[in-house]
Formats: sequence, C-alpha cells, structure tokens
Amino acid sequence: MPALIEEIVARLEALYGVAEWQPRQNPLEELIHCILSQHTSDANSFRAYRLLRERYPTWQAVAEAPVHELAETIRTGGLANQKAPRIQAVLKAVYAARGQYSLDWLRELPTPEARKFLRSLPGIGPKCAAIVLCFAMGRPVIPVDTHVFRVSWRLGLIPKSIGEAKAHDVLEALVPEALVYRFHVALIRHGRAICKAQNPRCQQCPLQELCAYAQQHRTPSSA
Repeated sequence: MPALIEEIVARLEALYGVAEWQPRQNPLEELIHCILSQHTSDANSFRAYRLLRERYPTWQAVAEAPVHELAETIRTGGLANQKAPRIQAVLKAVYAARGQYSLDWLRELPTPEARKFLRSLPGIGPKCAAIVLCFAMGRPVIPVDTHVFRVSWRLGLIPKSIGEAKAHDVLEALVPEALVYRFHVALIRHGRAICKAQNPRCQQCPLQELCAYAQQHRTPSSA
C-alpha cells in the first residue's frame, strides 16, 4: 500500500505541483474559522471570520458578546444561529482548560492527546480537529473533506460505506507520515479539478488504471 500511495501522489503532483506546508493561523484561530466554514463556501466563511475579528478585538469579547449580536456578525457564513453559540461554548471551554484564550499549548502534546482535547470541545468532530492539527500545527493528520473522501473511495483505498468521520483513522494508517500533507492536498486538488462528484472526468485522469471506480465504469470504447 505505501508504494501505491507514493505512485498516486507522484502522478497527481506531476499534474498539480507539490504542496509545501506553511502555517495559516494559530490553533485557536484555525478552530474558530473551521466552525465558520461548515456548510458554506470558502468565500462566505472568510468574510464571516473577517467580520468577526473586526467587530470583536479579543476572543474574550467574542465569548462575552450577546449571542444574537454575534450571530448577526457572522450571518454571511450561514447557520449563524447554530454557529454563534457553538463558538462561544468552544471559547469558554478553551478558557476553562488553561485560563487563557489560546490553544498554543497543544503544540507541547503528542498528536493523539492534542486530538483528544480538540474532540472534547463542544461540537468539534474529527474533521475540525484534524484541520487544526494539520494546518495550524503541521501534524501528520489528514482532514477528510468531501473531496478527499470521494477520491479515496473511488480509488479503492477505503470503502465508501465507512463514511467521512471514520475515514480519518483509516487513511492515516495507510498513508506514510512523510506524505500525509501532500496526499491530502493532492486529493483535494484532484477532486476539484477532475474527480468531481458528478460526471468525473475519468478520461483526463492520470490515475485511471489505479482506480477501482474507473475500471468499473469503463465503457466499451474506452476498454
């Protein structure tokens, strides 16, 4: 399996380039942004996050704001009435853990312990925890979004029936640690460009002969 993963990454990187990890935000910023990004577009979540930071100078101000006011501030991110109280609950839990609005102390913990704490926060599932660990802390974990999940099961790396939540652990066990970030980014790029949810462009795909889905859906003319 490691050899297959290496081949998949190599072929996709020949098409999309090699991804190099760079920190995006600190862990708490990444976590709050992740909450805002749920069930909306990147453009909407970035705008909601910007409006949030512009209105409230500190995380304490966010935690103590009237919840209806916070909801109106992040309205452009969608589901504001659900996300506003969740953000406040997370911030209060973070503060209760160490007496500060910061998750920088997670950098001192092994990845399993850091993940366990993040998963203990209100409403934080495996994807958000993985996003914080990956993008803010550079840990070898795979945030499984819809693209990573779809490309992975089509390739036959995981069964579709496993679902996105459980796919995190399975994929992390399959992918060599040194390739985790590059694998993650390559699959996202491929899912957006070619391996689309509807009408995947299999004829343009460099992974055709490695892909279980492509083999099963070959037409006589492409056989």
